[in-house]
Amino acid sequence: MLPPTPIRRFLLVPLVVLIAGAMAALAPPVALLSVAFNQLKRRTRPGRPRRSRLLRVVILGLAWSTGEVAALTVFLCLWLVSGFGGRLDTEPYQARQYGIMRRFLDLVYRVAGRTCGLSVTVDGPRQAVPPQTVPPQTVPPQTVPPQTVPHRDRPLIVLSRHAGPGDSLLLIHHLLNVCGRRPRVVMKATLQLDPTVDVLANGLPNAFLRRAAHAGKVAGSRQHTEQIRRLAAGMTSASALVIFPEGGNWTPLRWHRAADRLRRAGRPDLAERARAMPNVLPPRASGALAAIAACPQADVVFVAHAGLDRLLSARDVWRSLLTDMEVRARWWRVPAASVPRSVSRDAQVSWLYDWWARIDAWIAEQNPLPSDTQAVSVVSSQAAPI
Repeated sequence: MLPPTPIRRFLLVPLVVLIAGAMAALAPPVALLSVAFNQLKRRTRPGRPRRSRLLRVVILGLAWSTGEVAALTVFLCLWLVSGFGGRLDTEPYQARQYGIMRRFLDLVYRVAGRTCGLSVTVDGPRQAVPPQTVPPQTVPPQTVPPQTVPHRDRPLIVLSRHAGPGDSLLLIHHLLNVCGRRPRVVMKATLQLDPTVDVLANGLPNAFLRRAAHAGKVAGSRQHTEQIRRLAAGMTSASALVIFPEGGNWTPLRWHRAADRLRRAGRPDLAERARAMPNVLPPRASGALAAIAACPQADVVFVAHAGLDRLLSARDVWRSLLTDMEVRARWWRVPAASVPRSVSRDAQVSWLYDWWARIDAWIAEQNPLPSDTQAVSVVSSQAAPI
């Protein structure tokens, strides 16, 4: 249970300012110590140069906390000039709030690129063919440039794999900065403990899903589905509703538990399909299908990425900072007319699992990674707008 909003913000917003000040004070001595330590290591153990992990963490932390302070300060000014929040839900102020979010994520993205040697490759987005008609292995290459496909006038429902730290932020960054879309994100309520997420995301059309108690899981699930339905029903041509149907980051333990949960729920067929997709968690269909039904004019975009699934612990993340980062992602786009909206629910669930099988197959093609390369998945700022 989260603290009430006023108390949460009163406690956490000043904490962000204190952290930013501490990071700014620590950055110079940490930089000097890192340079000296690296020079000593090169003399005593010559070989392939490695990056200073501590310095990278400090720089990224400083960029993040500085960006948060700037975003919160600008939002406070918006709140004041909007009549103490009275007009924040109007179009001009909504556009400004998206602008704050876009600049904050762009700052973090650029600093990560310069600090961590981030390199990005992406395949897609493309107009997709339903997987029932064309198997994943035989999908023909795209021959028409993505920018020539006239679908900018339709909203998007983005269904993304969820694995590893930061993949959701990078997806939102792509939608804002490259696609020119206004994302509506379905996320866990606990993310409101981050003051910037709490302040900015609550001022925009997003959904925060609270974890339901065991006794109220059915009612909680219906409430979650209704939240997603309302978000989808209110979309415009510039909107992109982002859902992570897996419900959480992929881990081996969650993968085993997800298959067991399907079997206990009386769906051994779906459990077998989940077992056949070792790189992803089986998608939870309720929210995705509710969004698809609520916005019949929307195209559906599927997003796969590889690399972050190898970063399962803080130790994995720490070790990945030794070298530069390679980035790979794949997008598929299903036009609204090809989305199965007028079929049975079982057929829709099967369609969703077909796409998740395609995502799993793509991930399998990307792995295993070279032992000397850490891959981090992100969406490229060089991809064509959608």
